[in-house]
Amino acid sequence: MKYRIVHRTTYEYGLPATMCFNLAHLGVRSTPVQRVESTDLSILPTPDDRLDRVDPFGNETTYFAIERPHSALEVTAVHTVDRCASSPPPSASSRWEEATLTTALADRELMLASPHVPLLAELKAYAETSFSPGRPLLEAAAELVSRIFHDFVYQPGFTTVSTPLGEVLEHRRGVCQDFAHVALGCLRSVGLAARYVSGYLETIPPPGVDKVFGADASHAWCAVRLADGRWLDLDPTNDQVAPSTHVTLGWGRDYGDVVPLKGVVFSAGGSTDLAVQVDVARIGDDRVPDVGG
Repeated sequence: MKYRIVHRTTYEYGLPATMCFNLAHLGVRSTPVQRVESTDLSILPTPDDRLDRVDPFGNETTYFAIERPHSALEVTAVHTVDRCASSPPPSASSRWEEATLTTALADRELMLASPHVPLLAELKAYAETSFSPGRPLLEAAAELVSRIFHDFVYQPGFTTVSTPLGEVLEHRRGVCQDFAHVALGCLRSVGLAARYVSGYLETIPPPGVDKVFGADASHAWCAVRLADGRWLDLDPTNDQVAPSTHVTLGWGRDYGDVVPLKGVVFSAGGSTDLAVQVDVARIGDDRVPDVGG
């Protein structure tokens, strides 16, 4: 399935910003199950300085600076991606302990605590219910994902990006980033390498309702490293293992490694209005997203 993805972020400043410095993680990456056919990142006003590079996790990033007064900033990423069928699932008989013994040196950082994912005792206790000795990894991971889906309530606004994971565990409420962090903490607490994945998921409107441009959203899930070195995507927000419609943007230790757009703005004060529009459309749909200004 081919998708056209538009991700637009707009800042409007109450008083002109004198300068800003930003880092964008908005370059969709190719993987064994997806191929990037085209990609473009436009920035208005045109930056005075721009540097495209690859970060330590292999994600495409863009640093840019605007060093003159401006009243608004607009960053628009447009991608065409061919999403293939998922890779073959791991062996149903492969024990989860095998994956803890075969982790590559480059992936061992993904077994450790990270800024947003401390290895709490509560996480290990929650994980051990699913990861009993000798249990197949596929079976244990699927149960963990399903338990998070049923035990936690999706509630936008209850948490922020700075809400400690311990509070998410206590209240069992949050959004996709929180649930991905919970799953990461559980997997790492039993010795598995796991990474945070940022990307996109098409939202389908109810029958008879037109889809509105910008109604989709960026999404987050996680992936666990298998004994054979492959990675298995897990989406606790939607109770899915190896989902076939998710488009991967990038990955890292946690949300902090793949924030879509972050930076520093210098201004005389005033309010800032932020708007984010994301649209994921199947190529061939009658509705074509307008990416104009």
